[in-house]
Amino acid sequence: MEEAPGAPADIWFARGAVLVIVALQFLFVNEVTILPRWVMPTLELALLLPLSVATVWTLGVERKRAAGEIEGDLWIRLARRRRMIHTAFFLLTALVSVANLFALAGLVHEIMHGHANSGKSLLADALNIWATNVIIFSLWYWNLDKKLPGAPSEAGPHFIFTQQTVPVSFTRRIRAPGYIDYLFLAFTNATAFSPSDTFPLTPRAKLLMMTEAIISLVTIVLVAARAVGMLA
Repeated sequence: MEEAPGAPADIWFARGAVLVIVALQFLFVNEVTILPRWVMPTLELALLLPLSVATVWTLGVERKRAAGEIEGDLWIRLARRRRMIHTAFFLLTALVSVANLFALAGLVHEIMHGHANSGKSLLADALNIWATNVIIFSLWYWNLDKKLPGAPSEAGPHFIFTQQTVPVSFTRRIRAPGYIDYLFLAFTNATAFSPSDTFPLTPRAKLLMMTEAIISLVTIVLVAARAVGMLA
């Protein structure tokens, strides 16, 4: 049974997800970061812009390769560029992860010391952190499962999706998991604190899901519950 390859659009979905995170970082009501609010988004955009340019070049070379127009030297350069893209996207995802953790810690500090503006502002910031956390871990899952250009192609999958278990008699082609599948995985893990129709296969995948669930639990139980209490 043949598995259809993931769409190149998934790469741009992931880039768009980073832009959503940047926008959310400007929407905090309380002062939850030590640095000025513009610092982290600026760093993230500084990484995202050259990363996107490199991605355009890489996809162009991939199309030439498929058409048989690529030369040996260009293929070597492509391999190097793909590794650079993979490393840069890893650093970008790590950066937004650290920024969101600091925001959560800052919000908890505001609660503990009574500096929050109001229950509504706490609830808005808690939802902001929770939504950002979902997007961040969708990027981690997508990157971990080797869907990013530059990732080692010989590595096996870290997750098994429902469409990959469909019997041969049902379909002749299986749609390969795309970014939306990993976003759904991150959403269900953050709401149900467990996988729904997708199962982790490796220790790294399980540790990532545990980390996301813990952050989501702290955000919902500690921050959002306190905000609702203040509103009551």
